[in-house]
Amino acid sequence: MRLWTVHPRFLDVKGLTAVWREGLLARKVLRGLTKGYTNHPQLIRFRNHPEPLQAIDAFLAAVLNEARNRGYNYDATKIDEHAQAEPIEETSGQLEYEWQHLLNKLQTRDPERYEKTRTAQPLPHPLFTMIQGNVRDWEKR
Repeated sequence: MRLWTVHPRFLDVKGLTAVWREGLLARKVLRGLTKGYTNHPQLIRFRNHPEPLQAIDAFLAAVLNEARNRGYNYDATKIDEHAQAEPIEETSGQLEYEWQHLLNKLQTRDPERYEKTRTAQPLPHPLFTMIQGNVRDWEKR
């Protein structure tokens, strides 16, 4: 499960579809509707949010918006696409780590997107507010 700190505009079609599906799974976990993935480290920042369900829906709403911008048809009825959530603080080190991880994936999965993206400045997903810091301890490296 990868709930990207990186803005969804940088994801290739496989990455965007995967984060949508994984976000929906995370939503089920946060609602207590599944027994799997309950201790997954990517869920920590959502669990620590004062309103975890609003946060995951706000996260997924940005993914849904990017999918729509590309002409993809994700099922919006699966989330509250108008959910509002307080931003989640994330570290510059986490964003940079994920940026490099994404570039490595794009290099093999979507070389054209990689060429367009590799010199770009990484931007965070709209749910996240950046602070200085290292890669999070929960990150699997």
